[in-house]
Amino acid sequence: MDTARLTLLASLMVLISGTVWGFYWLPVRAIETLGLGGAWGSVAIVGAGVLVLAPLAWRGRAAFRGADLAGLAAIAVGGFAFLLYSVSFLYGQVAVVVILFFLTPVWSTLLCRIFLGWPITRMRIAVLVCGLAGLAVMLGADGLLPVPRSLGEWLGLASGFLWSVASIGIRVRPTPPPAQGAFVFAAGGFVGGLVLAPFVAPLPSFAEFTAPLHLAVLVIFTGGFWWALFMAVLMWATPKLDPARTGILLMIEVLVAAVSATLIIGEHLSVIELIGGGLVLLAGLLEVWPPPRRRPQKT
Repeated sequence: MDTARLTLLASLMVLISGTVWGFYWLPVRAIETLGLGGAWGSVAIVGAGVLVLAPLAWRGRAAFRGADLAGLAAIAVGGFAFLLYSVSFLYGQVAVVVILFFLTPVWSTLLCRIFLGWPITRMRIAVLVCGLAGLAVMLGADGLLPVPRSLGEWLGLASGFLWSVASIGIRVRPTPPPAQGAFVFAAGGFVGGLVLAPFVAPLPSFAEFTAPLHLAVLVIFTGGFWWALFMAVLMWATPKLDPARTGILLMIEVLVAAVSATLIIGEHLSVIELIGGGLVLLAGLLEVWPPPRRRPQKT
């Protein structure tokens, strides 16, 4: 497959993944209502993903021999970033959390410039200005200092930054095949979640589960569908795309999450929050805006 077609296919896979992840908040909140609250519900989901992926990882364990440790670490950090993102849905407004996560183009541009020496073009300066302005407007919508005010907002912001770090590492370092990469991703989220969970909420008792069988089925399905299947898809596509482009294509999740949260649970953004969110999305669009074609010089 030539490079152009491979890039197109990878872009399509990331776009589909973003659409699917736009509905991820639904099972996360449903699992909480069934008694598995705090970060423990997300840890259980990711643990289920690890179990689903374990046979595939073991079957292809040869891919781990001599694997690039930095690449594996980047994937694990990405898993922890998504674990934080998962937990954030319980403590913040869905649309706000998603938009804060998708400041990834801003962080990717800055990190690539600082650590990789990649140039910052005029268009990427516009990306930085729009993204940071959107962040300030959204977080300062109530006339307060433009800083996160809830645990959900802090987690959403932190998860987006860590995902930028991870996506850059995944891009520039060798990584294992998709199934093995997804296993490392989920394992990173699971281990990180086990460390985080006790600081967020105590481990619930079995007596608190309102429908244990329903809860178990939902946890296994969520882990297998989102963290196993579509994470493997994302692990295949991410190394083939520019980190900022990956973040932008995933932005379809913002629209899907915001619309689904509005229709299902009646969440609404204020006008100021919409303006801030619009600036963040504009930053993403500018990141992938095609550069002007140079006119051929006359000879």
